This record gives sequence, C-alpha cells and structure tokens, in this order.
Amino acid sequence: MRLPKLRPVTKRRWRIFAANRRGFWSLIIFGVLFGLSLFAEFIANDRPILVWYDGSLYSPVLKAYPETTFGGEFATEADYHDPEVIKLIQAKGWMVWPAIPYRYDTIVTNLDTAAPSPPTWQNLLGTDDQARDVLGRLIYSFRISVLFGFLLTIFGSIIGVAAGAVQGYFGGLVDLLTQRFLEIWSSMPVLYLLIIMASFIQPGFWSLLGIMLLFGWMSLVGLVRAEFLRGRNFDYVRAARAMGMLDARIMIRHILPNAMTASLTYLPFILASSVTTLTALDFLGFGLPPGAPSLGELLLQGKNNLTAPWLAFTGFFVVAIMMTLLVFIGEAVRDAFDPRKTVV
Repeated sequence: MRLPKLRPVTKRRWRIFAANRRGFWSLIIFGVLFGLSLFAEFIANDRPILVWYDGSLYSPVLKAYPETTFGGEFATEADYHDPEVIKLIQAKGWMVWPAIPYRYDTIVTNLDTAAPSPPTWQNLLGTDDQARDVLGRLIYSFRISVLFGFLLTIFGSIIGVAAGAVQGYFGGLVDLLTQRFLEIWSSMPVLYLLIIMASFIQPGFWSLLGIMLLFGWMSLVGLVRAEFLRGRNFDYVRAARAMGMLDARIMIRHILPNAMTASLTYLPFILASSVTTLTALDFLGFGLPPGAPSLGELLLQGKNNLTAPWLAFTGFFVVAIMMTLLVFIGEAVRDAFDPRKTVV
C-alpha cells in the first residue's frame, strides 16, 4: 500500500496499525457499515428513490409529493404501497425502490402471521411486535447509536482535555480544588442519575446527549492532567513562559500535542462505552423517544417476546459485533501510539 506524504512518525504509526490485521480489518468493516448507514433513507424506505411519471422525474425519498401529482384524488402525501397509487404510476411511468421497501417506522400490513412475524424473503430479519421491519429499523438504529456515540465522545473529550489541561498546567490550588470536585462528581451513581434526570426531561436526541455529557467528560481528565503536570516542567516550556508567551498558547502549542498522543488511544474505548450507555438507557425505557430506532429498544422487544427469538438474537449479535469491532480498533490504535512497538 502506497502511503501519502506524511511525517516519519505518522508513517510509523500507520504501519504498526495496519500490521495489526484484526484492528485494521475491524476499521474497514466498521467504516463500511457506518458509511452505508449514513444513506439509510436510500437503503430502507417506504418511498421510492425515483419515480418517472408522465415525462417528469420525481424523488419521493427527498421530497413529499401529494397523491394528485400522480393522478390521484387526494391532496395528502401519496402512499406508494397503495395498489391504486402503484397502478396510477405504472400506467404512465415506473418506480425505483430501495433495497428494503420499509422505513424504521413503516407498519407492514401484508403479513402472513401475526406480529412479531418470523424472517421471510419479504422481511429478512422478521418484524417486531408492532409489525415493523427489523432490518430496516436496525440500519437506522445503528446510525443513530454511532452518531450519538461520536458526538458524546467528541464533546466529552474536548471538555475533559480542557479540564485536565487547566488542572495540570496551573497546579496548586486549582489542581487541589478540581481533584476534590472530580472525586465527588465521579462517585455519583451515574446510571441512576441519568434515569432520574431523563424521567424529568422530555427525552430527545440532543437533550439526552446533554444529560449524558454531564457525566461523560471525565474519562480523559486524569491522563491529560498527568501529561500537563509533566510537561509544564520541560525546559522549552519554561523558556516560553520566561519569554512572556501566553499560558493558553503554551498549553495548546507546546504541551497539548504530547498529551493528545496518549489520549487518542482511549477514544475508541470511550466511543464503545458511549454506545453501550445509550443502549442500556433505551433498554430501560429512559433513552430516545418511543418509536425512535434504537438497539436498546430492539433488545427490550427480544426480552418481552421470548417466542420471537429472532428479535433477541438480532439485537445481541449487532451489539456484540459493534463492541468487538470498536475494541479491536482501540487495541490497534493503542499499539500504533506505543513507542515500544515495532513493525514486524
């Protein structure tokens, strides 16, 4: 594999990461799965991707069209699964459907058995107890779980790095007071507090992210604090301080790069922890709003419908595979940033 023009240390880290085949392929698999989930509307949807009707091209997956657009009688949005609408469109054109003709909230009406129904060629992973296609919900659930984990990891890491940097660089009373606050804050039962706060606040993506961010920023504080406590005594830092350079510039330019080298190795594990926490809250009923695609809600349905084992198996294997991939990626990143590792 031909590498782009990078610094020697970056090339070395990439080679060590790629040498860990388990982590390398886990990154590729996870990246492909997440990339596909970003286009979930074009993969699983109850609207066609394209409709050619009477010489005009429409894209219902991007825009809602009334039934009258296709010669119907009602001004409401067209139901593309309605046989009458299908007949009207096919009379003067054609439709291109997604691979899965169901969205995460689409009710499948033409089931042969009562919901939850077992896997068939029509519903590859079956339907849940509300007659919704499991595979369609799974794609949307995977996307929202990973995006939630990414945002929580990014924002939490920014706050944690900033807190650890201030604490380690200034030391003294600032370090003492911050340490006492962290000891109190980290000793709180986080899951119970999240459940209590979620019961008072209307659950939503951003509100839940804000609640979890209150307790999800402490992972990197200790590591960054230790790096800044060590780095502030280096000769070049003392020289920069003696020359009158601002403390903020010294922290960002001279000490932070060294601290981030160690911090980056923890990010995949923090992401896995964030996704697990969201799944646990959804399983307990204190996570995303009812009806939203959620891995925890799928696990809960498996628990409540023991006669439909495909629900429990699907939820378990998806969560297990996702966590396994993230852990393997984290191990490869940790090896890449380990100065003692060499390329075999």
